[in-house]
Amino acid sequence: MSRKLFAGVLTGLLITGFALLGGGVANAHSAAIGSSPENGAQIDVSPARASVTFNENLQESYPSMTVTGPDGNLWSKGQPKVEGPTVSIEVGELGPTGDYKIAYRVTSADGHPVSGTRTFTLTKAGTGTPGPKADSSAKSGGSDGGVPLWVFIAGAVVLFGGGLAFALLGGRGKQRK
Repeated sequence: MSRKLFAGVLTGLLITGFALLGGGVANAHSAAIGSSPENGAQIDVSPARASVTFNENLQESYPSMTVTGPDGNLWSKGQPKVEGPTVSIEVGELGPTGDYKIAYRVTSADGHPVSGTRTFTLTKAGTGTPGPKADSSAKSGGSDGGVPLWVFIAGAVVLFGGGLAFALLGGRGKQRK
């Protein structure tokens, strides 16, 4: 009887584990739906501010946003500001022509960090003064760098299954006569 019970429990655990692993990841986090300047835009006048707008309001905690020019320098000034679904930063007068990258990292309404990049091209040189060289953290984007949830779920299923197997069979040794 105990062998049938063990087989049933083990089968249930395996089915539950595969269902959880195969379910995929829910993408309910904030998503960028627009920017100013628009992603890929070609502009001839520097914007006063660069902004990225999301599909839902953002948390105001710990936003990060930079604008990096083709020269590798920071062109953004001050601290980013979150207003509802939009994060923005002051830019002012830009400098050399070429591709500029807006890198952002914000906290979505559900508390999950969201990061990425947007680009635009300046077609007429400006007279602005660049900031310092951008560091590697200002260039990052596109991934939150976290461990996927399925790793924790798989670990929990394995630990639970191992503990259950030990509890059901571990105490059984050779029967004494």
